[in-house]
Amino acid sequence: MKTKDELPDCPVATTVSLIGSKWKLLIIRNLLTRPWRFNELKKDLDGISQKVLTDSLRSMEEDGIVTRTVYAEVPPRVEYALSELGESLRLILDAMLEWGNAYKGTV
Repeated sequence: MKTKDELPDCPVATTVSLIGSKWKLLIIRNLLTRPWRFNELKKDLDGISQKVLTDSLRSMEEDGIVTRTVYAEVPPRVEYALSELGESLRLILDAMLEWGNAYKGTV
C-alpha cells in the first residue's frame, strides 16, 4: 500500500492513480459481481494481455483493493475478489454506469 507521501495531494488524482487505467476499471467492474479466476478475467476482458492483467491485479492487491486467495487443490486454484476497500468503489462505478447510459441516450 502506498504511503500518504507517495500519493498526490488532490483526492481525485489519488483515485485516478489507484484505479484510473482502462483495464483496472474493467477488472473492478467484473470483480463487483463475484470472485473471478485469472483465466476467466483474461477471456472476458477482450484485448488484455497476460502481463497487463497480472500487473494490474498485483498493483491492486498491493493497494488493498483486491484480494488473492490460493486454494490448496490439485491443480491449484486462485481467485481474485474485491476487498472491503475495493467494494467501496461500487458507488464510483455505479455513477460511471449511470453517466455512460445517460450519455449514450444523448447521442
